[in-house]
This record gives sequence, structure tokens and C-alpha cells, in this order.
Amino acid sequence: MSEKPEIGENAAGETPDGDKPAADKNVRQFTVNDDDNGIRLDRWFKRNLPQIGFATVSRWARTGQIRVDGKRAKPEDRLAEGQVLRVPPGGENAKRGPKKRRELTPADIEQARDMVIAETPSAIVLNKPPGLATQGGSKTHRHVDGLLDAFVDDEETPSPGIRPRLVHRLDKDTSGVLLIAKTPGSAAAYSKRFAGRSARKVYWALIVGVPEVFEGTIDAPLAKQPGTGGEKMHVDEEEGQPAKTRYRVVERAGHSAAWVELEPLTGRTHQLRVHMAAIGHPIVGDGKYGGQDAFLTGSVSRKMHLHARRLVISQPAVKGKAVPKLDVTADLPEHFAQSMAHLGFEEGESDAEPLIIAPPEKTRLEKKQAARKHAKQYRKDRRGERRTRTAGTRGNTGGDPVGRRKKPKKRSGKPNGKPAGPNKRRGK
Repeated sequence: MSEKPEIGENAAGETPDGDKPAADKNVRQFTVNDDDNGIRLDRWFKRNLPQIGFATVSRWARTGQIRVDGKRAKPEDRLAEGQVLRVPPGGENAKRGPKKRRELTPADIEQARDMVIAETPSAIVLNKPPGLATQGGSKTHRHVDGLLDAFVDDEETPSPGIRPRLVHRLDKDTSGVLLIAKTPGSAAAYSKRFAGRSARKVYWALIVGVPEVFEGTIDAPLAKQPGTGGEKMHVDEEEGQPAKTRYRVVERAGHSAAWVELEPLTGRTHQLRVHMAAIGHPIVGDGKYGGQDAFLTGSVSRKMHLHARRLVISQPAVKGKAVPKLDVTADLPEHFAQSMAHLGFEEGESDAEPLIIAPPEKTRLEKKQAARKHAKQYRKDRRGERRTRTAGTRGNTGGDPVGRRKKPKKRSGKPNGKPAGPNKRRGK
């Protein structure tokens, strides 16, 4: 988003077509950038000028005070990169302004920077340590979301448009790859990929015991466990939401423990933890779902051993050009690495390759072509349905459709035979 001085108005503040959108000369102009390409006008305001409410935007649009490339615009209109957006002065609501940034200490900034393992034009990838929450809560004041201001370059205005934002989460005690979007546009793009299951995440875990089947899929619906306030999940075959997890045993330490790769095919809360406990092999250190059985004796740490090892995800295009997929791997935390060494596992035995390879993402042109093909087939099927509904007959062999009656033959008005003459017998 870039701002320009107002142009195109005469001394009276009128636009060339005679409208009077604003008497004040302090009218603002913004150029739509690549990140906002394709979004609705009202959404643009929410992203870039959140202090201006929807009611104000609607009123300005209705009275012609908002212009896009000099033309009137509606709140639902889509914007394109490079268009110039004219915004009248005022309209700010202090209560709707962006939240004040949290004051970060030098130690906070250093911690945030130390977590970075990769950076692209659209994303920052962190290796989240165990014990650090992703987001805040009623009793959680230190979290990743609160440290993201360390990546904001502009210190003058707390604009949410330049603040990185979370697009997915990890449990507090789960470590590993956590993707942060740099801009609202990239956040929307990455969120779609996570929601559409095209992003591939592979976790490493140490589990108690060894599954009899070394590779398979756990298909068990999950729901919030009653009486826990939503803090705990459980398998619920009747009312649970679908949940699937692929697993593979990489190595085992006798019969006491195993090292597994886990790939969630759905994104339910605590899914991996609940699924492993459900098959009788809880994740080591996960007392919430495994109870006392989740802890191993000896020098194995009592912390949870679940780590988001690898993430493979498509990146949004930059300036209309496609960019390679983001493929990043996070190192193990200290306690996990020590437990691996104690059990005799070597990290090189697994490359955390996704068990299911996602199909290549379609380009915008391919999506449009597929949509047109679908619409064409839909219309064709509908025509077939209409023909089927009218294909029956009503007792005739001429193929007349059901419901269509034969029109009676028109009479010409002329008698069909010779007119009856006088009765010869009576005429005598």
C-alpha cells in the first residue's frame, strides 16, 4: 500500500464528473499493491485502514466519495494491483484502531531472531522450542504471537498490514516448524493451503511400545471430551469430526519404545497425541493422554517427544511469477536429541519424506478452465435430466412426451360427406 497526494480535483473540491465527494482537500490516495490484488474493497479497508468501520466505507461508497481509478466503487468490488484508491479524510474510530504493540526487551527480540530457520519474500519459518505457546490465553502471557513484533521494520505506526501473522499452530509442548506469513495476502494464501490439505507436515515422535503393524492409517473421529472445558479431546465414533493420521515406524528399541513418523491428513486439535494413545502407544512424555504409562524409566526426559520435523508447502506467486515450493526442516530440541541417542536411534535413518505426495497445485488459468469444464458438464447433465422427465408416453406410439397432449384436428367447417337430401319416401 502506497499513499499519494490528491490529484484530479478543482478548487471547489469537485471531481471532473461534478460530484462533491468531500469538501476537505486532505483527500488520500493509495495504490493497490500486489499483496492486495483481488481482494474486496471493504476487505482492503479492514487490512489497511482498520480504524475506518464498514458503515463509514459503505456510506462513502454510496455517496461517491470512494473512487477507484476515478470511478465509483462498491464495497464488494474487487481491487487489482496498480489501481489508485481515493479515500476521503476523516472517518477514523479510535476504538477500531490497531492494538498497541507490546514492548519487547532485547532478550525477547534475540529469542525471536534465534528461532528463524528460513525466510522468503512471503514467509518467516521458525523452529519453535517446547514449552513456548503459539498464542496467548487467560494465563499465558509469553507466546510466539507476542514476539512477532520483533520482525516489524516500521517502528512508527503499529499498522497490522506490516505485522507478520500466524497461519497455523503447534501445541505448547510440541516443538518444530512453525510458518509465519509476512503480509495479509500471503497469510490468506498459506491459510488456504493448510485448510485444503495441500501443505505436507511430517512429525517425529517417540512412542511407548511398538505397534504390531509398522505402517498404516489411524482413522478415528475426534470430539471434545465432556467435562474438560474443551481442553481435552477423545475418540467419538458417533459425534466426532473425521480425523486421519498416517504413521510409519522408523526404528524400535526392543519392545519398550519406537521412533515413528506421523503425517496428519486432517487438522484436529491434539490429533496426533490422541490417535497414538488410542492405539495403545502414547507419545513419550504426554501425560495428558497417556497418563503414567507415557513415561519411560531411565535417562529418557519426561518432556513430550513430539516434533514438527518438516514442512512442504507451495508459496504464493510474487509479482505474478510462480516460485518454488517451501521445503524446510527443523532440528530437534535438546531433550529429544538426547533421548534419541540414549535409545540408539540415528537421525539419518529418516529424511521425514511425506508419506503422501500432494498433487501439483493448479495455476489460476487451469482453475478457470476446470471451472468452465465443470459448468459445461453441469449444463449438459441438466439438459439430459429435462429430456428424461419428458421422455415417457401416454398410451401412444408416436413418441409424444408425457404431459404433452395431442392437439385436436381442426375442422375445416365443410361437411365431410354429401349433404343429406330430402327423404325420398317422405317426398312422395
